[in-house]
Amino acid sequence: MTRRTLGRTFVAVLSAATLLFCSAEVLISQTDKPAAEVRNVVLVHGGFVDGSGWEGVYKALKKDGYSVTIVQNATVSLADDVATTKRAIAAQKGPVILVGHSYGGAVITEAGNDPNVAGLVYVAAFAPDKGESVSSLIKDPPPGAPVPPILPPTDGFLALDKAQFAASFAADVPAEQADFMANSQVPWGVAALQGAVTEPAWAKKPSWYLVATDDRMIPPLAQRAMSTRAGSTVAEAKGSHAIYVSQPQAVADLIKKAAKSLSIK
Repeated sequence: MTRRTLGRTFVAVLSAATLLFCSAEVLISQTDKPAAEVRNVVLVHGGFVDGSGWEGVYKALKKDGYSVTIVQNATVSLADDVATTKRAIAAQKGPVILVGHSYGGAVITEAGNDPNVAGLVYVAAFAPDKGESVSSLIKDPPPGAPVPPILPPTDGFLALDKAQFAASFAADVPAEQADFMANSQVPWGVAALQGAVTEPAWAKKPSWYLVATDDRMIPPLAQRAMSTRAGSTVAEAKGSHAIYVSQPQAVADLIKKAAKSLSIK
């Protein structure tokens, strides 16, 4: 081998080694890249109310830099509410944490199958399995469970007795605010209650559940049973069914915990 050939060979080996080193350095750099939290949160309300009740949770999350969207569902049918929620998911830039209260839990259980949804957070919510609906879940309440003051349907829609609304739905909400909620009810379609889940997102995606221990709409025993079946990470707080209104920080804290757990590269 001539000196010139030897020199060329050395240069080629050196170049190859440099390339391999640089590639390894890039790979290590990518591997060691700090994880970024999921920063998009979509909030879904339940029956008898609209999205305005999420205001406290919204403010707590926004203060910590989260992008927060509140869905306004008509609560006429589950299919329509899922479609509305999926439009909100599609509008986000990046993965989403989907949060549902009460009937909103049924909505996120179905809408959560969207590939942009990274995880689910249930707040005193229904978490139906395949083929289940809110109607089927409330058909056989636990013995001794309080009976929600739901009035007979009118033209296919339900409402709560205004005189009993505060005690059943919002016992720990300031009286004036609870009275406003009672008198600004959104009619809840019977068809929405009867809408069955096709595939529960919680079966494939991580979930968290906040049990409201003083809930008189969805018994805490039922909340614990649904959260256990879903394999959710569970937190409990002393509060009414309207815990998302009365204790927004507790709700926001669980959402932030989910965000940190769902961190991505």
